[in-house]
Parts: sequence; C-alpha cells; structure tokens
Amino acid sequence: MHPVTAPTIDLNTLRADFPALSTPVYDTTVAYLDNAATAQKPRAVLDRISMYYEMENANVHRGVHLMSQVATNAYEGARADIGAFLGVEDVGEIVFTRGTTEAINLVASSWGRMHLHPGANVVVTEMEHHSNIVPWQLICQETGASLRVVRVTDDGEIDYEDYERALAEGAAIVSVVHVSNTLGTINPVERMIGDAHRMGVPVLLDGAQAVPHAAVDVKALDCDFYCFSSHKLFGPTGVGVLYGKRELLESMPPWQGGGDMIEEVDFGGTTYNHLPHKFEAGTPHIAGVIGLAAAIEYVQSVGYETIQRQEADLLAYATEQLAAIPGIRFVGTARRKAAVVSFLVGDTHPYDVGSILDRLGIAVRTGHHCTQPLMKRLGIPGTVRASMAFYNTRSEIDRLASGVRRAADMLQ
Repeated sequence: MHPVTAPTIDLNTLRADFPALSTPVYDTTVAYLDNAATAQKPRAVLDRISMYYEMENANVHRGVHLMSQVATNAYEGARADIGAFLGVEDVGEIVFTRGTTEAINLVASSWGRMHLHPGANVVVTEMEHHSNIVPWQLICQETGASLRVVRVTDDGEIDYEDYERALAEGAAIVSVVHVSNTLGTINPVERMIGDAHRMGVPVLLDGAQAVPHAAVDVKALDCDFYCFSSHKLFGPTGVGVLYGKRELLESMPPWQGGGDMIEEVDFGGTTYNHLPHKFEAGTPHIAGVIGLAAAIEYVQSVGYETIQRQEADLLAYATEQLAAIPGIRFVGTARRKAAVVSFLVGDTHPYDVGSILDRLGIAVRTGHHCTQPLMKRLGIPGTVRASMAFYNTRSEIDRLASGVRRAADMLQ
C-alpha cells in the first residue's frame, strides 16, 4: 500500500468549532472515533438551540402572538432549508420525525398496511440496521407479508444477482441502507432504484450514515422515501427527517393522532391536515428542527468536497496503519466505502479491545452495532468500529493504531 498524501485543510480552525473534541478523559483528551453512533455538535448548532430557548420559546402553528409566529417562521424556514438540502422544493414532502427509526416505522405502518398482504415481500439485505428490519417484521406479522433478505458477500457488498431475484419474487417494496453503519459499504442505490422501478417496486433508503459524508439529492436518485437522523449530521438528538414523494404521502393514512395532524375533530369523525402536518402529531421537537437546519448550514459552509477529501484520507490512513498490526482482520472491504473501519484483533473479543482503548482516551464502538443478523452471517460476535468525521486527524488515527497494538500485545 502506497503512503497517502494528507489533504490541505485547516483542521485546527474546524476542530475549534466543536467544544466536545476538547473533552478531558482520564489523563488525556478524547480521540472521538464513534461518529457513526453520534457526531459532535458545532458551536453554531449549540448557539442556535440556545437562542431558540432564550428568545423564541413558544409553540408553533396556530398561535396568534408574536413569539409563536417567530418560532413558527423559524421552524418552517428550517423545513424549507432541509428540503433544499435534499434537493426538494415541495416542503410538503419533508416530514419531521424523532429519527430514522421512527421514519421507517411510519412508512412500514402507514404504507405497509395499505400495500402488504400474503404473498408480498419486503426486500431488505443482510447488512440492515435493526431499525430497518424490526418495523418491517412487525407489519409483516400483521399483514401476512414476508421479508425477503438479500445476501451480502464476504467483502460486505450486496449480492446483486440475489437482489435481482428478490425483485422478481413478489417484491412490494425495497428498504435498504444507503451506507452501512457497520461495514461502511456505499451501496449502488442508483442502480438498485432503477431496477426496482422497472419492476414497479418503490424504494425506501435509510440514509442515516450517508448524509454526513456526501450530498444527497433525492430527486436525482428518484427514491420514493428517504430518511435520516439529525444527530449523525452534527445536529441535536431526537429529531429526523422523512422525505416521501407527494403522491405516496397523500395516499397514506396518518400514523399517529392528535395535535397538528388534524384539521377538524368531531366525535362523528375527524378530517386530517394537509402534508406534511398529517404525519406530525403532537408538539414537535422545535429546537431540534431549528438546530438541524443550523447543522446543515454548517456542513454546507465546510463543503462536501472538503469533507470527502478529508475522510478519504482518514480512511486510507487508518486502513494502512491498522493493517500493519499482526492479527488484524478487517470486516467490510467493499470497493466503495465511507470512513468506517471495522476490525477484529485475533480471537480477542471486541469489548476487551474497546475497553483498553477507552482507558487510553480513544472512543470507538464495540459489539454488533445493531446489525446482529450481519454478525451471524459473518460468523463473528461483533467488531471494533472506528468511524471518522471530517474533524478527525491523522494524529488521532496514530493514537488508535498505537492503542490497538497495545491491546493486541496484552490480550493475545
């Protein structure tokens, strides 16, 4: 492997925007390499959330007083900004949820009750997060439909021939991860969507691990649903986004009742609000939505070209440094990957490696990463996962490699 040339980026300036990156742990400063679980938040996001609570704190919609109008304008302005981020002009196609998990549950429950039946298949893959498995299992149990699981190769790529077979075997919908949280695999979603649509099959993409790393244009992809979580995109926790094509969302019944999802309520029957409010029951996470818009603004100010250049360097450098350690086994070696490195150290349990790294101030994730079926497919208990963001540095990768080498010496 040839040495990788580091990109030119003012990391010190960028890192100064993220207070948590200076957090003291034990007798050092954290090397935060758990970004696939949740990313750190820039000061711009923290300040925007504080501003809402300090100066704009009122409920949105229906309020006639000024503070409510200000909050509503900020909230709905955020919706427009988030739609533009995804390439969407029709704000009715942008539904706010508590996260990717809730978005998938919404589609599975609302769309699924209308379209799934005995003999129909929900097509997923072996690399899916539990949040893209269990909601479909629940609705399949209710409707009599079945899961059709597409195989994954030993390298961590979708077995495309098996995917094509799945489309021909009674597929009602495809629900697939855009980027694997465990393997880092970037799936060929453009091709998958095109092939599904030729069979008349809609496609939902779980984009939780995609939007932090690359620009996503849902209109160019032509996916039918797309969802992601704020907290992985440097925004606050507890809020997410579901994009759906208007004609699909219009045809779907509400999922939850109460609050802004109603137009008029009578004991004899209720009429529902227009999109997107039909799917947004109760008081929303107003500060979270506004904070997400601030996070997107920050990401766009950095630029995805810069982000991808930095993360590609970190991925190559981490792979190079870890590969030099005896006993390392990489899990997930797809040709197209995001900045995620999953690995094992000999026969050592991932938790033991992670515990040693923690005492060295290195934050990684260990275990099955909410992908237990994938672990079973690969015949392993879990992995150590280092997941990087654009604010990470080569020196943090050096700390990781040194820590893994120490763990290998101690545990093998």
